[in-house]
Amino acid sequence: MLIARTVARETIRYEDIPEPALEPGHALVRVHNVTLCGTDLHIWEDDYPAGLPVIQGHEFAGVVEAIGQNDAGIRAGDRVAVSPMVYCGECRTCRLGRFNVCENIGCIGCYSDGALVELISVPVEKLCPVPGGLELDLAAMAEPASIAMQAVNRGRPSPGETALVLGSGPIGLLATLYLTDLGVRVVCADTEPDRLELATAFGAVDTLPVNPSADFPAADQKIRLDALTDSSGPELVIEATGVPSSLENAIRLVASAGRIVQVGISARTASVPMNTIPFKEIDLLGSRNSLNLIPAGLELLARHRDQARALMTHRFRFEDLQQAFELTRSRTEPVGKIVVDMPAAQSDRSTETDALTEAQA
Repeated sequence: MLIARTVARETIRYEDIPEPALEPGHALVRVHNVTLCGTDLHIWEDDYPAGLPVIQGHEFAGVVEAIGQNDAGIRAGDRVAVSPMVYCGECRTCRLGRFNVCENIGCIGCYSDGALVELISVPVEKLCPVPGGLELDLAAMAEPASIAMQAVNRGRPSPGETALVLGSGPIGLLATLYLTDLGVRVVCADTEPDRLELATAFGAVDTLPVNPSADFPAADQKIRLDALTDSSGPELVIEATGVPSSLENAIRLVASAGRIVQVGISARTASVPMNTIPFKEIDLLGSRNSLNLIPAGLELLARHRDQARALMTHRFRFEDLQQAFELTRSRTEPVGKIVVDMPAAQSDRSTETDALTEAQA
């Protein structure tokens, strides 16, 4: 089978290797679609603690090709997304039930070989059945959906509250979608107008363009935000950019006794007044990975297929990964989620095209 291995900085090498054999407790999954995120870019640039070489791909879905008897009732031919997170089950955080921050955490496609292969062997417990009617390319986004849902759950939202989501990239947009489902009014802020247009389609009641060189919010934006929050500020802020000034804004704008969830990741340092957090008695919470929320993420995507489809701005063939990563880095045009069609998906698309041509004839 064909694999794509990132062997050095910005260097992908295609290799032909034997297909994996079926192991006890594992399943063989024919990979159909992989989607790319910022972590993939960092790995490709060799700016990630996993180290190279590695086969990337941690957001993926496919079809079970072989599986032994299992308690989950999954059979060959079933469509699945795969939970890539690996945890030890023995460390302190795992014993607390917080295995999403396991002290020995791993991730398929990040710290170990992943899904940029034609056929992958994964433990049966990592398989998540795809709801009927949800296409596999959308199902590949269940992992980022689960991360967004984890961040929202950490913030303990209640219906009728107002949330400010800072950053309308894929995680911010999926968080907006989930918050809206929960009955929360969502205001989204971002520097890119095209992302804010999407935010409205994802349920935002208002959008606030951010000018990095000016104060935020602007005077007219503050009036609109005050009108939604009785001038008290949003009860919940989801920070999904990783930009230090964005966290500083979150702490300044959140309501007293409010909650801030930091899900955007960055090594940069934020500067905040030390008295603001205790004076306002803010809950400042981190969020990482998810607590087995990929099945819930699949359901979220299935309920909102049109919005999920709108997240996908680019599609590349497996053979064109170099171009996909270069676009992810350069962002010479608006980029949401990039979907990679693996050979199995390309075959499906060819069959669908042939069937349509025959029907039209």
